[in-house]
Amino acid sequence: MDAVDATMEKLRAQCLSRGASGIQGLAKFFRRLDRDGSRSLDAGELQRGLAELGLALDTAEAEGVCRRWDRDGSGTLDLEEFLRALRPPMSQAREAVITAAFAKLDRSGDGVVMVDDLRGVYGGRAHPKVRSGQWTEEEVLRRFLDNFDSSEKDGQVGARRTAPAQTTGPLLRPVCPQVTLAEFQDYYSGVSASVDTDEEFVAMMTSAWRL
Repeated sequence: MDAVDATMEKLRAQCLSRGASGIQGLAKFFRRLDRDGSRSLDAGELQRGLAELGLALDTAEAEGVCRRWDRDGSGTLDLEEFLRALRPPMSQAREAVITAAFAKLDRSGDGVVMVDDLRGVYGGRAHPKVRSGQWTEEEVLRRFLDNFDSSEKDGQVGARRTAPAQTTGPLLRPVCPQVTLAEFQDYYSGVSASVDTDEEFVAMMTSAWRL
């Protein structure tokens, strides 16, 4: 393991110590910071952003991470590649069932799912914390939706935006929070880290999304 791998392992552990949604929370934060849509961060922006989240990298660590994911020699890292690398490693079986679940929800094939669509399908009976008796099915549903249905997102993911709600104007629709495949993967990478076997994870996803 080289120095950058060690840095990523440390950062990943810090995120996962905050629960299954720790990785997703970090990803959401940095995507929101990317106001110009450049999908890039320099070492200083990375370090300051992590500090706001209570996560620590020193200057050398932040610079090393930026060099690893600097694809064009600009001195900035590719944000989406960095976030993908931060996710806990998953087997092909786990990645495939996550993709299959999202594809079932994404009926239009445009890579975006409305939170209300998740609400109508999701079942938490096979979730590890429901099976252990820590949470009820209703609680796991609420906690799951809270990860996506957030006012912080301003009804927007990526470059997509819906118009503010108003009573007039047939072309305007109320804001409805949206979820992308990347956000779905961010969330389930954190859940995956707490599930021991592929069989258990696939069974959980199959039950949750009625695959």
